[in-house]
Amino acid sequence: MLKIGQIEYANCTPLFHMLRKYFPCTGYEFVKGVPALLNRMLLAGEIDVCPSSSIEYAYHPECYKILPELSISSVGAVASVLLFSKVPIDQLDTRKILLSSESATSVNLLKILLIQRFCCSCTYEVTRPESTLMEGDSSAILLIGDSALRASMVTSDLFVYDLGALWHVWTGFPFVFALWLCRNEVAEGEELNNLASRLISAKEAVPGHLDEIVTSTQEVDWMGRDRLLEYWQDNISYHLDKPAQAGLMLYYTKCFECGLIDAVPTLRFTASQV
Repeated sequence: MLKIGQIEYANCTPLFHMLRKYFPCTGYEFVKGVPALLNRMLLAGEIDVCPSSSIEYAYHPECYKILPELSISSVGAVASVLLFSKVPIDQLDTRKILLSSESATSVNLLKILLIQRFCCSCTYEVTRPESTLMEGDSSAILLIGDSALRASMVTSDLFVYDLGALWHVWTGFPFVFALWLCRNEVAEGEELNNLASRLISAKEAVPGHLDEIVTSTQEVDWMGRDRLLEYWQDNISYHLDKPAQAGLMLYYTKCFECGLIDAVPTLRFTASQV
């Protein structure tokens, strides 16, 4: 039985809804959690496959293979990876920034943007996942996932920066926040290949089922129907096409340039890649 990590963010809801409702899942066990937890479980072998933070692959490329044609990405604004700041972003030099503990991919993206685009050298402190406001002497806070979406709906006098938009304006490429990773032990198995095929079919079916999906989600209670549909349609992409792969490799290159990873990894896909 394949153990599948399931991220409990609104950006994953449509794909998991389609997979679990329209495809046979009796051979799967779904394990829910935030990206950082599921990354640790995947590395430890406690789950087999997961939409995992894209930086996790760069940390341990020898342990994983990538399921083809699948990601959680944005082409421009992502709406759920946001920096809230007391000052304009180009004035954050020497200041302290609070970081979400839930995803290292977004943390490293922020560091790259501050170092290479805005020439800022900052100090960082990991904060509680439930934090939404600056504390003490901090000048900015990075929020991701539903925490970012919730905070963006509250009126404040803070500067708000969408990291997906900053990346796209700067590089012209999509940004890949998560890859579907599997452990090497299951990468060539029939179960994994069947799952990859079902996920691709589910991804392709999502746009035609959004009106159905939105009526069965918890997120609609606090986001509202129109905003949730807009988020899925305008901000989130599940593709891993050539531009997305190029953006991913550029991200890894910049991580290496900033000393955030030891080497730029080669993308290794499962045998199901076409």
